[in-house]
Amino acid sequence: MSKPEDPRYLYSPWRMDYILGEKAEDCVMCRYQQLGNDEENLILYRAKHCYVMMNRYPYNNGHLMIVPYIHKSCLSDLDSETWLEMCETIRTTERILMASYHCDGINIGLNLGCAAGAGIAEHLHVHLVPRWLGDSNFMTVVCGERVIPEYFETAYARLKQEFAKLPNNKE
Repeated sequence: MSKPEDPRYLYSPWRMDYILGEKAEDCVMCRYQQLGNDEENLILYRAKHCYVMMNRYPYNNGHLMIVPYIHKSCLSDLDSETWLEMCETIRTTERILMASYHCDGINIGLNLGCAAGAGIAEHLHVHLVPRWLGDSNFMTVVCGERVIPEYFETAYARLKQEFAKLPNNKE
């Protein structure tokens, strides 16, 4: 049996609020994209086929998601134009995270299906998680708690400033 301090496993007990929290009947990714209150919904950037938003239950500061507007659960269901724009947005978001957070690396990935770890399996999305050497500190290892030292509002303002510079921002 592994223990929380076992380095072979990623523990994220702070996400239990999301896992055990009340789930809406509709798709949260679709709902957030249509409400028109980007700051409240943590949407930083809108392109033609996808948008970038902050994760409400982040693994690290600056944890962002790239979400297609179209409600699809598989990459093979996306049209080429949407997928290509998402890939370009991943590249742009990587540059913005590196410049804004001076991180040592970035985890980029997506989880297709519940068995693969998707928290919202019905609407695919790509995660970008900034990483720093030593970012798994004693709080995570010993206490099972993650310290996110930046307010959402501060992170939003920092990142929004950079995304606003992009020429094809659809706001």
